[in-house]
Amino acid sequence: MEDVTMLLPYIITVNIIGFIMMRIDKQKAIKGKFRIPERTFWLLAILGGAIGIYMGMKAFRHKTKHTSFIIGVPVLIVINLVLFAYITFFLS
Repeated sequence: MEDVTMLLPYIITVNIIGFIMMRIDKQKAIKGKFRIPERTFWLLAILGGAIGIYMGMKAFRHKTKHTSFIIGVPVLIVINLVLFAYITFFLS
């Protein structure tokens, strides 16, 4: 049960990080500076931050022309939610 109670703070943290990183990358894109690699966003999304990355995409209009992000991030949201539900309800 203790492991499951640590899941919510983890999910919140990784999603906040994903959201903030989308903001930072958007600002770097505007200024023509060195960018955050896309693989970093994918890793965060796979590790549970897909919702934060999606919210960042919408809030900052960033990566919205990349088909892989338009399709892949919502798919990862569903996968994340299913895994979190499984962990919460079946492993507790």
